Amino acid sequence: MPADLAVIGLGHHGLPLAQAATAAGIATVGFDTDPHPVAELAAGRPPVDGCLTASEIRRMLSGGFRATTSPAELGRVRTAVVCAPTPLGPDGTLDLTAVTDAARALAARLRPHTTVLLESPVPPGTTEGVLRELLEDGSGLRAGRDFHLAYSPGRLDPGNRIPGTAGTPKVIGGLTPACTESAAAFYGRFTDKVVRARGPREAETVKLLETNFRHVNIALVNEMAVLCHELGVDLWDVIRCAETKPFGFQAFRPGPGVGGHGLPVERLGTHRPLRLVELAGQVNQRMPQYVVQRAAALLNEHGKSARAARVLLLGITYKPDLADREGSPADEIAHRLMDLGATVSFHDPHVPDWRVRDLPVPRADSLYEAAAHADLTILLQHHRVYDLQGLAVKAQLLLDTRGATPAGTAHRL
Repeated sequence: MPADLAVIGLGHHGLPLAQAATAAGIATVGFDTDPHPVAELAAGRPPVDGCLTASEIRRMLSGGFRATTSPAELGRVRTAVVCAPTPLGPDGTLDLTAVTDAARALAARLRPHTTVLLESPVPPGTTEGVLRELLEDGSGLRAGRDFHLAYSPGRLDPGNRIPGTAGTPKVIGGLTPACTESAAAFYGRFTDKVVRARGPREAETVKLLETNFRHVNIALVNEMAVLCHELGVDLWDVIRCAETKPFGFQAFRPGPGVGGHGLPVERLGTHRPLRLVELAGQVNQRMPQYVVQRAAALLNEHGKSARAARVLLLGITYKPDLADREGSPADEIAHRLMDLGATVSFHDPHVPDWRVRDLPVPRADSLYEAAAHADLTILLQHHRVYDLQGLAVKAQLLLDTRGATPAGTAHRL
């Protein structure tokens, strides 16, 4: 049975879109050149951590969703959405290889009147530049005349069901007004609100601004954490008070580092670097090192050395209550502790095993027993299952990098 929609790329960007479209009754096919996610989805299993659950995948399949590695499926749909990954390259710019590969696969089978949408994070100008050229050259069709072309930034908050896809406004920027309206008609089938940008470049820059806004503000509060510790000021109390201001302030909280799939973009090809974002990246990248410095100082203050100290790390994922470890600072923190000679173990209800330096890290089965045995316990991620008040009683020494423990019960970042 031909599908109405093809989602190209079955990772963290594409799967939630495919789920929302399928739930809305849109006949959806997922395409990926990698056979692994296709096989996992066909078996009813989520191919990536922290995205969808097995039960959600099964509901998608029962709703008619299917995954394939056959590019022939791309020539049978009315709408195609490119959700390919764009990781940061060594030079700090986004790597568009997966996007261009997807565009070439689609172009060879593109039919007139198809609506082509791009959701991957890309530098401004990619949709009407790189993507348009590949699609036109490969199909012989002209964007804006023979097929519709638009950009819509993906807005994901993994693990957060509220507001969800329907409740999150969808920004759209089309190559022409008709392209925008075609994209709006598609997204309007499963989202409550559509916001029309002036064009693709504006829509692409929305994603850039949203991602960098988060990272810059996290960097600010991370610097405040270091400063407040030096001054003997309780930053968490400062934030609690500051967020009562009803205007001009949004609360961000410090942590051991920044992880996840929304990466800050410091450089856009040949364009000048975003200096503030560049500096924010440097601040956030130093946080794992700062956590280890604080850990060593705490041990020293209590008459212990980091060398041969038993250190228990709690929560090694990048976000609470998810199994996803993408960009988690836990790896670097464990690495640095090992360099100091510490013996590292971990506990995480969502992670069954963990390797650092290609060596297995011992997993604690009994949380309280492990905390009582460890010279230092470091809370890196606050999963809901953790009883932090009870943990603070059991642990010999507790460093809380999330400000989650009751005031006065642990050492806070």
